[in-house]
Amino acid sequence: MNRRTFIVGGLGTLGVLAGGGALFTQRPEFGRLPQGERLARMEASPHYRNGKFQNLVPVQVMNEENGENRFVAMAKFLFGDKSHLSPKQVMLSKKTDLHSLNPHDDVVVWLGHSSFFMQLGGYRILIDPVFSSYASPIFFINKAFPGSNVYTVEDMPEIDVMAISHDHWDHLDYPTIMALKPKVKNVVCPLGVGEYFEQWGFDMSIIHEEDWNTEIKLADDFSVHILPSQHFSGRFLRRNPTLWCGMAFVTPTRKVYYTGDGGYGEHFKAIGQKFGGFDLMLGENGQYNMAWHAIHMLPEETAQAASDVGAKLLLPAHGGKFALSRHPWQEPYRELTRFSQGRGYKMLTPEIGEVAYLDSGSTQNFGPWWEDMK
Repeated sequence: MNRRTFIVGGLGTLGVLAGGGALFTQRPEFGRLPQGERLARMEASPHYRNGKFQNLVPVQVMNEENGENRFVAMAKFLFGDKSHLSPKQVMLSKKTDLHSLNPHDDVVVWLGHSSFFMQLGGYRILIDPVFSSYASPIFFINKAFPGSNVYTVEDMPEIDVMAISHDHWDHLDYPTIMALKPKVKNVVCPLGVGEYFEQWGFDMSIIHEEDWNTEIKLADDFSVHILPSQHFSGRFLRRNPTLWCGMAFVTPTRKVYYTGDGGYGEHFKAIGQKFGGFDLMLGENGQYNMAWHAIHMLPEETAQAASDVGAKLLLPAHGGKFALSRHPWQEPYRELTRFSQGRGYKMLTPEIGEVAYLDSGSTQNFGPWWEDMK
């Protein structure tokens, strides 16, 4: 093989790979960039500048300290020792029949990672549902822990509100969303994320997408508030094409705050002051690393955030299903338990599928199930 043949062959191979990659990213689960009236709404937002959304304060998504740049971090994530990142046994769970729950009870059921089923004031709410085996467009990346996928779409009753905090793969899962479509009455999401649902064939009349600090009043006795978080967005190469958020779910008798993903900041105190405290905070706790500390909280910061917002109860999210960071899988639970000692809230630690009743949250006790696992 002469040099010219080698070069031409190599360029041909690269062309085939590039073409295949382009076709791969055209799959519907990657979504499309916002356009038309939706893009105009985004461009009118004070948080949208220079063609993308911005955090309230400038932060670095990846802080290249201690020599760990994004390439080193990615190499460790893909090829490093993973023996401590996931359980060596099937995840413990107590699967509840969601159809049989008393609709008048205010409850929350952790479904793994940041997915929650919740009943408030008679409304059924599903938060960031991911029932797939992978939180990724590629089958061998971000595999769910064995036993963490105990719920399927078939287990879900009709959903009054499906709430999506942002467009990352571990929060917006195309197969789950498409299978849930017939059961969902309303979709609530931050600006731009509605483009995915429009492309995926959802009726535009049920999509409610708003900017930070906006109330979505779905009924006289039920509102969802889109609130700031300190994070980022994007499903492929484009950074921050859609907004990310936390949410408050409010009925006449109950207030629940979901942090979504995000780093610690002054916005938590502002949220606490605005709402006068919460009955429950579903707080991000897991997948942290000092290299991306600005956009994911450490356990001590999750504890402080719960205090800042005036939560009576704290239930951790963002763990127990996927290993997206390098810390041991039990560490977030152990550390949050430690940092919650002496705080003004009670920490709830149900197993996947175990019901937490908000009316009796102060008296309901859950054991440290992660210590019973290897």
